[in-house]
Amino acid sequence: MLVLSEEQTRSALAWPALIDAIATMFAGDCVMPVRHHHDMEVPGESDATLLLMPAWLPGDYMGVKMVTVFPDNATRALPAIFGTYLLSSGKTGEMLAVIDGGELTARRTAATSALAARYLARMDAEELLVCGTGRLSLNLIQAHAEGRALKRICIWGRDRDKAERIANEGRALGLEIGTVTDLEAAARTADIISCGTLSSTPLIKGEWLKPGAHLDLVGGFKPDMREADDTAIRRAEVFVDTRAGAMKEAGDIVQPLKSGLLAEAAIRAELSELVRGTRPGRRNDDDITLFKSVGAALEDLAGAILAYESARGRPA
Repeated sequence: MLVLSEEQTRSALAWPALIDAIATMFAGDCVMPVRHHHDMEVPGESDATLLLMPAWLPGDYMGVKMVTVFPDNATRALPAIFGTYLLSSGKTGEMLAVIDGGELTARRTAATSALAARYLARMDAEELLVCGTGRLSLNLIQAHAEGRALKRICIWGRDRDKAERIANEGRALGLEIGTVTDLEAAARTADIISCGTLSSTPLIKGEWLKPGAHLDLVGGFKPDMREADDTAIRRAEVFVDTRAGAMKEAGDIVQPLKSGLLAEAAIRAELSELVRGTRPGRRNDDDITLFKSVGAALEDLAGAILAYESARGRPA
């Protein structure tokens, strides 16, 4: 049985291969129950969350990810998210690999956003704004920069020092990244805005979005979380990773559905339909598009299989 550390997992999940693996999985026949989502009390602190995400390819591979989210870990200089992925044979049930779940989650989340942007962002998009300074931020920058000629990359965060640290890490990788303090000004000029935060109140206002902008919302994973306001929902063509997940868990979708601002039928497509070509993505250059991702277990399975096979040096 393989055990892949954070660094080994990262090395096994090159961006182009990961984006393509996720696309293949969305177009395929993966079985994916809606994930288990449990709130857990932490005395004297914000509630934590336990997520269990199973998926399988019949007769091929099966896996489950366990993720914990402890929002107050920042006070302990610890990541908010920890996770482990268990990959098994879909033929025998034999355990094949234990994979670092935090790195797998960060990379597959960012890769899924980049995959969606293939269909939803303008082809000539060249300015990226990333909101948030957590683990996802640099991954989102790297994934969106893969295969796209970005000329300006900016990062915004409530903590300027954290934003600068992420920018420096990106510069060390050869990416030209700047930090911004005026979120509105940066959002008004951005072609792609990617939000990876744990915000419970909207950060991005719809009135800031220019014609042709693409808004990528990946941080909020609970009904009480919001990264964009109602005006953004009203102005945008709305897409999701999966309807089952987004309409149950994502505050940016659940709240507008509940208020009547957004109709279920107005969700233009989920990612599998975009990948398969059964529904269109962006239709013209002036459309404002919005992609809401809450994470899908098939994304983890795609990444886990890729990591396992890459680490072994050949397909299983």
